[in-house]
Amino acid sequence: MKEIKLTSKIINDKYTEYVFESFDIQNREETSVKIPMNFGDCKTFDWNIGVIYGGSGTGKTTLLKQFGIINNINFDNEKALISNFDWLDPADAALLLSAIGLSSVPTWLRPFHTLSNGEQYRAELAYKIGKAKDNEVVLIDEYTSVVDRDVAKSMSYALQKYIRKHNKKIVLASCHFDIMEWLLPDWTYSPLKGRVERHECPRRKRPDINLQIFRCRYETWNLFKQHHYLSEDLNKSSINYLFTINDKPVGFIAILPFPGVGDEKTRRCSRIVILPDYQGLGIGKTILNYISALYWKNNYQMYIRTMSPALGLSLKKDSNWIPTSSNLKIPGEDSSGRKLILRASYSYKYTGTKSNDSTDIIMFNADAWKDVSQDQLTLF
Repeated sequence: MKEIKLTSKIINDKYTEYVFESFDIQNREETSVKIPMNFGDCKTFDWNIGVIYGGSGTGKTTLLKQFGIINNINFDNEKALISNFDWLDPADAALLLSAIGLSSVPTWLRPFHTLSNGEQYRAELAYKIGKAKDNEVVLIDEYTSVVDRDVAKSMSYALQKYIRKHNKKIVLASCHFDIMEWLLPDWTYSPLKGRVERHECPRRKRPDINLQIFRCRYETWNLFKQHHYLSEDLNKSSINYLFTINDKPVGFIAILPFPGVGDEKTRRCSRIVILPDYQGLGIGKTILNYISALYWKNNYQMYIRTMSPALGLSLKKDSNWIPTSSNLKIPGEDSSGRKLILRASYSYKYTGTKSNDSTDIIMFNADAWKDVSQDQLTLF
C-alpha cells in the first residue's frame, strides 16, 4: 500500500527536553507520521462526489491535496455578493447561487462579510464550483465544520444535486459523518481503513424531512420579511402558515383572496419564504403544493405569481401547475389602475392533478395545527 510520510525536524529547547525526558521519546531529531494513500480504485469507475473522512489529525487535508491545489477565495467586500461572480452573466450567476441553495435575493445584494456563516459557506461553494473548468476536480477542505448541523445537511443535498446535474467532480474532506446520507457520495475514503469504499445508490433519495405546520399570526412575518425579494409589507388580511423542523422556523406562506380572476373561492399565494439555512431542499415548492392541495380539497382555486427563477422553473416542471395566460408577460395595470412591477414574472394555476404526491419526501404533522404568536416563536 502506498503511503505519505510527513517528516519535520525538531528544534530542541527546554520544552522539547521536558517532553523527551517525561515520555521517553527515542528520536529527538525529527518527528514523522505515515498516512495510507490508496486512491487507485477511483480510476476504475465514473464518479462525481468523493469524501475523505476521519477525525482531526488523521491526514485528511494531506490526502485531499493529492487531487490538486486547494484554492482560497477572496471576495471583494465593497461589492454585492452576486457582483463577485463577474465571469458569468447576471442571470447565470443568479441561477448558480440558487442551485447551491442560496436563493435569497436580498442576500445576493449584501457584501460577503455581512452574511451568516451558512450563507458565506454556500457562497464559497458556489464560487469554487462555478470557477471550475471541465474535468477539474473541486477540492473542499473542512467541509461543514463551521456551520450548524441542520444547515450542513441542507447544504449537502443542494450541493450534490448541482454537481450531478452538471456532471462535475468534487472531493470533500470532513470530520462529520452525519452529512453522508444527504451528500450521497459515490465513494468515501478513511485514512484508518486505507481504501476507497464505493457507494452505489440505485435510487438517490435523501432522508425524510419531518415538517410541522401551524396557522400563525401576522407578527410571525417579522422572522421572514427580510428574506423576501419584494417589499417587506404583508397584507394584514392574509391567512398565514408557518412550517418548522424540530421547533425551528423554516418556511412561511401567506394566502389572499384573488378578486377579478375567479369567484369568491379563488386564492393566490401572496408570500412564500424559506429561511436561507434551509434553501436547496425543495421545501418551498413542496409546502406550496401542500397548502394548495388543502385549499383544492375544499373547492378553492390557487394561483401564484413569482419572479423567483428557482421557484418559477420548478413549477414549470411540476404537473400540479399550469401556466396562465399572463405567464412570463409584463403586466400593465390592475383593475384599480395601480401600476404593477414592469417585469416579466412566472404565473401559474394549481390543477390538483396529483393532489399532494410529495408527502413521501416530506412528512407533515397534521395534528400540529395551532395559532402561533411572536411570543411563542421566541421559544424556538
